[in-house]
Amino acid sequence: MPTILAVDDEALSLSLLEFHLREAGFTPLTATSGAEALAILEYNPVDLIISDLFMPGMDGFELLRQVRERYRGIPIIVITAHGSVEGAVEAMRLGAYDYLKKPSNPEQLQITIQRALDYLHVVRENEQIKGLLRERYTFQSIVTLNPVMKQLLERAAKVASARQTTIAIYGESGTGKEVLARAIHYAGNGLPAGFVAVNCAAIPDHLLESELFGHVRGAFTGADHDREGKFNLARGGTLLLDEIGDMPLTLQAKLLRVLQERVFERVGSNTSFPADCRVIVTTNRNLIDLVAERRFREDLFHRVNVFPLFVPPLRERRDDIPLLCEHVLNQLRQHLGKPLPGISRQAMEMMVGYHWPGNVRELRNCLERAAILTEGELIGPSHLGIGMTMANGVPADGSGDSVTYTLTVPADELSLGALTDRILAITLERCGGNKSKASQQLKIARKAFYRT
Repeated sequence: MPTILAVDDEALSLSLLEFHLREAGFTPLTATSGAEALAILEYNPVDLIISDLFMPGMDGFELLRQVRERYRGIPIIVITAHGSVEGAVEAMRLGAYDYLKKPSNPEQLQITIQRALDYLHVVRENEQIKGLLRERYTFQSIVTLNPVMKQLLERAAKVASARQTTIAIYGESGTGKEVLARAIHYAGNGLPAGFVAVNCAAIPDHLLESELFGHVRGAFTGADHDREGKFNLARGGTLLLDEIGDMPLTLQAKLLRVLQERVFERVGSNTSFPADCRVIVTTNRNLIDLVAERRFREDLFHRVNVFPLFVPPLRERRDDIPLLCEHVLNQLRQHLGKPLPGISRQAMEMMVGYHWPGNVRELRNCLERAAILTEGELIGPSHLGIGMTMANGVPADGSGDSVTYTLTVPADELSLGALTDRILAITLERCGGNKSKASQQLKIARKAFYRT
């Protein structure tokens, strides 16, 4: 049962309001002044406040300010006998959810209260979701032992609080550029608004401008209603421009103006709106090369490259692979709801030695596939399948032009015989223990496998 605090210096009005609240099924608390209301709020959880605007001492306006500072999220409905439009507008500007005139109509009062409580429910739900996202997308959730990655995270943490600084994140596909961008967003002094991402490579050129800036009705064929753009949706938060290297040159000029002047116009309109958001760009391409090829504006490059961050590929931080594997397995244990004892030594050697063209994304997909295939035993090389993928993505079952082998042998055991034994063992595993099939693939006698 929601608890509602009613504040009014007129005893009759306060008693009547208390009666209506109790009749509607709410738990009412009452105060005859703003100061008394603040004292009650210190010791009582309240879902909603209904306050008179004009009271001696601390009036409703000051109460609004105090509540906004101390108790963010509590909806406030102001109620006044004066019916002053100016007062109502000022109250709404200060953060009031709605206003009513005295004497209050019980039915209208209940409708307004219910709307405010529904709003409160949405706010609390959003805060819960944001809390979960903050836990998921933090610098601490990016596991690493690699010195280069640690330095990268330190630099990212420093720029997180600089909300007006444009950040450029470079790295191959699958390295986690968006994960890093989200971590910067949620570490940025608790940005009040959301994280909005736009893939510049996935949207046709003629639609990307509308996607970013919005449009007004009639701006072009098919624009039958006004539409908000991503810059407006991201106000107060972060806008991620993913794969900015694929943005068309005509739109690059408009983006440059937005970043310089911090304003934008919807397509088909001359009205300016503030670009009140942090901008983060990501790309897996070399923007300097694109500038040299005249496919990316040099002035825009310097504008987005204010604070560059370079995410290294997984093959350059192999020391992180065991840690990443355990981190992903912990997530998969919850996601799949099955016991996953771990990874065998041979499988881990294979993973550490593999070149991972798809980086962390490929590693995660590989482990998810292996976790589904395994039935309570350690994940082995046959579950992974990474050695069966060639550079061009064709299965290495003998049907392609080349086969990738990952060989890991202790230095003190290195010999031609040891390498041969390892190739025999891997091929036999790929063939599911079928010696005849393995011998055919390697074009050797079947008896060569008797020692493996």
